Amino acid sequence: MSLNTQIKVNHIAVHVSELRHSMDFYQHVIGLREIEEPFKDGLHAWYEIGDGVSLHLIEAPSMPREKSKVNHLCFSVSDLEAFMQNLKKHGVPFGNWEGAIGTVNLRGDGIRQIFFQDLDGYWLEVNDDF
Repeated sequence: MSLNTQIKVNHIAVHVSELRHSMDFYQHVIGLREIEEPFKDGLHAWYEIGDGVSLHLIEAPSMPREKSKVNHLCFSVSDLEAFMQNLKKHGVPFGNWEGAIGTVNLRGDGIRQIFFQDLDGYWLEVNDDF
């Protein structure tokens, strides 16, 4: 059965332990642009991630202890080499799916991808499928 409505991604919410540190990470390491934050309570931050989709950071207690790499947020960049240099500049280790540090993963379709974790241990993928 199909709904008679269109659907699109609006935002992705991520639970963070320290909002200010996570804001710095997503702005300076990932390079996202901060957008209007509707709650104005010091516990939320919003970032534009393309095509009207946003990333919503939420500071809250009781962080989950372990995160699976299968559950990850993926960004595509136009210059993967420049992005990897920025990660190195900020001391953020990255690697392929298997975890080999400094190694780029090559998908079967030729797309190059790397994986790394943010400050709260969430897995991020960055690829060159731009």
